[in-house]
Amino acid sequence: QVQLVESGGGLVQAGGSLRLSCAASGMLVRLNNMGWYRQAPGKLRELVARIVSDGSTNYADSVKGRFTISRDNAKNTVYLQMNNLKPEDTAVYYCDRLLFRGNSWLPSGSWGQGTQVTVSS
Repeated sequence: QVQLVESGGGLVQAGGSLRLSCAASGMLVRLNNMGWYRQAPGKLRELVARIVSDGSTNYADSVKGRFTISRDNAKNTVYLQMNNLKPEDTAVYYCDRLLFRGNSWLPSGSWGQGTQVTVSS
């Protein structure tokens, strides 16, 4: 079955950087559409970045220009490079395989335990 394991979170000061990793098994990231979500306390989980099977990427306006999603096909891993972090980026970050349904990108629900990112001001 599909298993996704997120890692790389931590505590960082505003303006700092982190790189999150999402190691996949039971599927090939290069053949799937993958996304990074985040969920802050009291808020809904939101999609912040996606990379589709052809390699094209898309970002939420709140992270555009600061975050970069990529994948390493040999390692079957998806990354999220986060630069110039802000306190409002504090959340648990999850990766998931995405499904395109009815003109919308939806999570498949395969996400793992997530990784906590905390940005101090």
